[in-house]
Parts: sequence; structure tokens; C-alpha cells
Amino acid sequence: MAWTWRFEKSDGTRTEPAVQPEEFPTQGDAESWIGECWQELLDGGTDQVTLLNDDTQVYGPMPLSGAEPEA
Repeated sequence: MAWTWRFEKSDGTRTEPAVQPEEFPTQGDAESWIGECWQELLDGGTDQVTLLNDDTQVYGPMPLSGAEPEA
């Protein structure tokens, strides 16, 4: 099984990410990566992401604009 992210604009159209993703061996690895790269992705034009396990949608779309932790 491969865990991947789908990158989208706010209207759901797919977009190329500013940071090149990879396939992840676990859901936790995929989530850790998005936690590290979300700001670069948002700055590069990705508004939301969807997590996939092979071709099955696990969750999303998840907006990146709300990913910033509260102070």
C-alpha cells in the first residue's frame, strides 16, 4: 500500500505542488510530511490536500490555510 497526497485548489481542481511529494509507507509518515511542508505548499498555490491510500480516499479535502497552530 502506498500513501500519497492529492494537491488541489480551493475549487477542487488538481494542482502541481511546490514541494515534490513521495509515496509514504505509512499514514503517519504521510501526515508528518504534510505537517512539515504545508506552508511551502500553501505559498506555492495548493489550497487543500486529500490523503489517499493507493486509490482510496482516506480523508480530505483538508484546507492548508487552517494548518497554522494557534499561539
